[in-house]
Amino acid sequence: MYNLLPISQFSKTATCKMLCIVSALCISFSSYAFSFNDVVTKAEKLAKKSYVQPSKNIPNELASLQFADYQKIQFNHEKAYWNDKKTRFKLEFYHEGMYFDTPVQINEIVNNQVNEIKFDPSYFDLSKVGLDHLNTKKLGFAGFKVHYPINNPTKTDDEIFTALGGSYFRAVGKDQRYGLSARGLAIDTGEMTGEEFPRFKEFWIERPSPKQKHLVIYALLDSPRVTGAYKLILVPSVDTTITVQAKIFFRDSVKKLGIAPLTSMYLFGPNQPSPLLNYRPAMHDSNGLSILSNSGEWIWRPLNNPKRLSFSSYSFEDPKGFGLIQRDNGFEDYQDLDDHYELRPSVWTEILGNWQKGRVELVEIPTADETNDNIVSFWVPEKQYKAGDSLDVKYRLHYSLNEKQRYPENVARAISTRLSLGDIKQANLIRKLDGSNAYVIDFAGSNLSEQEPVKAISSINNGSIVSCDVQYNSVTKGWRVLIRFNVQDNKKPTDIRVQLASEKTNQILSETWSGQYPGQ
Repeated sequence: MYNLLPISQFSKTATCKMLCIVSALCISFSSYAFSFNDVVTKAEKLAKKSYVQPSKNIPNELASLQFADYQKIQFNHEKAYWNDKKTRFKLEFYHEGMYFDTPVQINEIVNNQVNEIKFDPSYFDLSKVGLDHLNTKKLGFAGFKVHYPINNPTKTDDEIFTALGGSYFRAVGKDQRYGLSARGLAIDTGEMTGEEFPRFKEFWIERPSPKQKHLVIYALLDSPRVTGAYKLILVPSVDTTITVQAKIFFRDSVKKLGIAPLTSMYLFGPNQPSPLLNYRPAMHDSNGLSILSNSGEWIWRPLNNPKRLSFSSYSFEDPKGFGLIQRDNGFEDYQDLDDHYELRPSVWTEILGNWQKGRVELVEIPTADETNDNIVSFWVPEKQYKAGDSLDVKYRLHYSLNEKQRYPENVARAISTRLSLGDIKQANLIRKLDGSNAYVIDFAGSNLSEQEPVKAISSINNGSIVSCDVQYNSVTKGWRVLIRFNVQDNKKPTDIRVQLASEKTNQILSETWSGQYPGQ
């Protein structure tokens, strides 16, 4: 038998040694859990250091590739990461090339351990661009993509998420095609001083369990004036969601900070027809900005492709959400067999927490073709951030082909906007142009009926309203507004607002249509 003495009879030195041994054993048997706080710590430390411009490391043969050629660099699908694991998710990677010329570090988290995913030339096939002879051993990944069986349980190679370049990422839900892009952060977008593009320099991706239906991604953001820690929870579904949690640290002051930025393309559509004859009625990834205020007001701003840089802003306190929307989602709306714009999702930003005072800003940039993303929307806080400050933010992105489901039944939507020259019907029934312009807006919703007369409430700046008439539309089971207007200064944009209200009770029945006729 052993004679056990109480601890009080040990010397203080012996007691300390024993406690140290016990503590060490406890640590060795416990697992360190990598978490969002680890990325926050990295971002905070990085913010206290001077910004270091990332070095480019690719040969000229890759740097000079055109986009069509860059797309020919194929990932070897049989080498997809986690392909040999019992998980629904698979990872594939992007090769450096073109302007994706800076490597990003990608790590895997397994059993709370962080392991870097090493670049391997055998992951890629460069033969279709004639560069399979290049020595690429010292290169790195430009980004990554996520595969998940979203459309068919037996089809495991559906690509649902991609992160490539700067802080850009895209996602899709069931039966959707890639459209607009989200970004981690926008800085001084549209400012004369030039835009600063933060980049995700490192990612950590948790390996999911066999039955897990979501993926957790961490990212470290860096730029000359800010750093940031990000956590993305990707949930693939009919309407895929990405919950974004971020903590931003400021190396220096920022004039215009863009939170939850969305970047899209609008070339032409019924509210701004193509200046060139085109069999397609429209070409765009999004055709409107939607906003929900704290008071419950819904705002719809049809997008434009202006002749010069254009800004629109909507000030709020604690808004509920905003997004770039693809409201037209029928093949007949586009008639495009290659790009299928009707399958490109709307993205709604659900604001989590109180964002206090600020504005939703819309930047519209002139473009001559559909290859340029010329639409940017984001939240700009009223507070100005300076060196040493930090900001916490959280929101959820919803990727959907059915944006109607967000609306309550008592709010009618502007389902179409068409631009026309204004005219009047003469005594001989021939229509005559009267020198005005006109918007034809169709509102539809279950709260509208032919038996309940409505009126249009309208206002304009930089112009005058000639007439504003309503007519029941038996096809859409809604009401059509035809508003004719004259412009005061053709060089400036003209803003017009229209709402439907009950003729009897004056109750507002629709979202606020907030259109802008571009300056010439």
